[in-house]
Amino acid sequence: MAKKITWWSAAEIIGVSDRTMRRWRERLEEQGYSGLADRRKGKPSDKRVPLAMAEEVLRLYQETYYDLNMRHFHEKLREQHGIQLSYTWVQKALQGAGLVAKRGRRAKHRRRREPRPLPGMLLHIDGSKHQWFSDERWYDLIVILDDATKEIYYAQLVEEESTRTVMAGLRHVIESKGLFCALYSDRGSHFFVTPKAGGKVDKGRLTQVGRAMKELGVQMIAAYSPQARGRSERSFGTWQGRLPQELRLAGITTAERANEFLAERYIGEFNEKFTVEAKETGTAFRKTTRADLNWVFTVQTERVVDRDNTVAIGDQSWQLEKSRFRHSLAKSTVTIHEHLDGTVSIRFGPHVVGRYTAEGARLRDTRQSRKEDCGKGGPEEAEENREAVSHGSHRPLEIPPSRDSHFPTAPTTTRKVRPKTRKPPSASRKGSSGAVN
Repeated sequence: MAKKITWWSAAEIIGVSDRTMRRWRERLEEQGYSGLADRRKGKPSDKRVPLAMAEEVLRLYQETYYDLNMRHFHEKLREQHGIQLSYTWVQKALQGAGLVAKRGRRAKHRRRREPRPLPGMLLHIDGSKHQWFSDERWYDLIVILDDATKEIYYAQLVEEESTRTVMAGLRHVIESKGLFCALYSDRGSHFFVTPKAGGKVDKGRLTQVGRAMKELGVQMIAAYSPQARGRSERSFGTWQGRLPQELRLAGITTAERANEFLAERYIGEFNEKFTVEAKETGTAFRKTTRADLNWVFTVQTERVVDRDNTVAIGDQSWQLEKSRFRHSLAKSTVTIHEHLDGTVSIRFGPHVVGRYTAEGARLRDTRQSRKEDCGKGGPEEAEENREAVSHGSHRPLEIPPSRDSHFPTAPTTTRKVRPKTRKPPSASRKGSSGAVN
């Protein structure tokens, strides 16, 4: 207006196009300052969401999905109800209605350690105690996930995270996926021995889980802070924000049904949404050739057999019967194997000298055709010790010696045999048929 700058310079300063600035100039000259007013005022946008759809979204959140987080609710609108609205619109609508509180922008999370390039190189295992059924009951959710792909390999609700529940998860992964390279966990007492609270772990003193991993050749890595286990911690944040609501919508109120729901359906759905591709193709899993996983994943304790051929752990005692290879095991050192299914096996070296139920009753051989007692009045050994090492015949080979054999046959008796005098060869003798003998 003052002729100090050109109109296209003014357009550059304001941040509009040259065409827009020319139109504004013409409107200003024709209509004055009133010509610069926004002409969209009072006109609804063509992209405006219908009022009925907005009311339906608010009703669904208030009546059905009141305990879902924003992202989870947005997915339900698209998958279950076919409402294709943007996440930003749904967020602003719920916040504008006062149904969801506004929160500040979170700071960007910076990772110091890059994920492993191949699946199977590093697995995370951890447990999260939470009210998964949205009532007064607390359960631990044990989750095993891959560092490279964030894929969930195992997830189960248990009363409490312990040695047996952790072993059950690790055995499931090894049997379904294979052996992995390393296991990353916290410093729980079932993973590591920590002499001083908050200090370093003692890698020379193995727990039951540490012993099992060492037998399988799996390295164990201890985390010294929750921030070091960022991947598993963020995964549990997602689990806590979704699983209780999914269990409620499915009408599940028991841990048994919840574990079936996890194994048959939800782990697959979870992996479809959150699994990422590894940086490199291939896998670090290797199929195990160990056939003794039932013995590896046991709680093992050594005990000395008492004079009355009994062994005990705490208030539980087991009576050892006579064995075929030894009359008495008194004062001998045996290993007690507490299996994951509750049964107990007792070994003396490689021999199983007793198998018992969780209540302490002795397990008998299922083959009733054999005598219960054998040997010197003692019971027959457990079935593991009676497997045949050779399936061939035990009868001696009765092969007559051949005349043209290159190997002389040893005499079968010690009786002296008088040497025969060899007759001089005679002329050719003819048999009845005329052939030369």
